[in-house]
Amino acid sequence: SLLRLKDLEVAKLGDSDVHVKMLAAPINPADINMIQGTYAILSPLPAVGGNEGVGEVLEVGRRVASLKPGDRVIPAGAGLGTWRTQGVFPEEMLLKVPSDIPVLCAATLSINPCTAYRMLADFETLAPGDSVIQNAANSGVGQAVIQIAKASGIKTINVVRDRPDLPKLVERLMALGAEHVVTEEMLRKPEMKEIFKSIPKPRLALNCVGGKSTTDMLRHLQPKGTVVTYGGMARQPVMVPVSAFIFRDLRLRGFWMTQWRKDHAQDQEGLASMMDAVCQLIRRGQLTAPACTEVPLQDYRAALEASMKPFTSSKQILLL
Repeated sequence: SLLRLKDLEVAKLGDSDVHVKMLAAPINPADINMIQGTYAILSPLPAVGGNEGVGEVLEVGRRVASLKPGDRVIPAGAGLGTWRTQGVFPEEMLLKVPSDIPVLCAATLSINPCTAYRMLADFETLAPGDSVIQNAANSGVGQAVIQIAKASGIKTINVVRDRPDLPKLVERLMALGAEHVVTEEMLRKPEMKEIFKSIPKPRLALNCVGGKSTTDMLRHLQPKGTVVTYGGMARQPVMVPVSAFIFRDLRLRGFWMTQWRKDHAQDQEGLASMMDAVCQLIRRGQLTAPACTEVPLQDYRAALEASMKPFTSSKQILLL
C-alpha cells in the first residue's frame, strides 16, 4: 500500500505559523486521484493525504493577526494534507470558520458546497422557478446543489445510476429538496416530457460523469444552455452531437474549485461573501453535511476501501 500511519515530529512554530489540532477530514475522490497520481496537482512525496477538513487553533506565531487559539480553521487551498492529528501551517494557508457550524459541516465545507455554490452562480443567471439538471446527484456536490438550489427557489432534476436500493436513495434526495430524481436510463425515455410539463427546461447542466450520461442529459437543455463539467467519474470523454452546437448553440464549460481560488486569491471580498452565504445556509438548516460515515484515523484503510466502492452514498470522514 502507498499509505501508512506514521508518527512525525510537529514542526517548530515560526512567527507567521499556526499550530492546529485537526478534528475531522473527509476522503474525497480528488484525494484518491492525488494518491493514484492522476490529479492536476500532486504533492511532492512523501506527503500527507487529504485536501479538506477542519481543525482548532492551539497556538499562533507572534506575527499572526487573523487567528487566535480556539479558532476553527479550514484549508484555504488544496494540498494542505489534512489526514493528520496536528500540523503547523503558514497563516495564509488557513481560513477561519465560525465555531457555531457543526464539525462535520465545517470539515466538508471548503470543496463541495463551494463548488455547488459557484456553479449555480457563475454560469447562468438563474431566477426562482428556473430548473437545473445534474448527474451524480448523490455525490457530495450533488447533495449541496439540491439544497442550495432549493433555498433559492430553483428546481433540480437529479440523475443517478440505477442501483439495488434506488427507492431509498430517491427518498433521501427528495428529503434534501430534489424536485425530480431519474435514472440515467430514464433520460432516454419519452416520460421525460412529463417532467417538463410542470417545470421549465433547464438552462444549466452540471456534469460530474462524462460519457453517455452527459450526452443524454444535454438533450434536455434549453437552446443556448450551458453544460458545466466538474468531474469525470465514468472516465469517458464528453460527447456532444454536432447538431447540439449548430442548431441549439449549447456552451460547454469547465469548473475546478482549486482554480477559482487561485484566480480569486486577491478577491478577499468574493471569497468572504461565498463563505458567509454558505455558512448562513448551514445555520438556517438549509444546507447539511453530506451523508457521512465517521471513522477513527487508525481505521483509515477500511475508510479508503469504502470510499472507492461503487454506488457509495456516504462520505468517509476521518476523526482525528
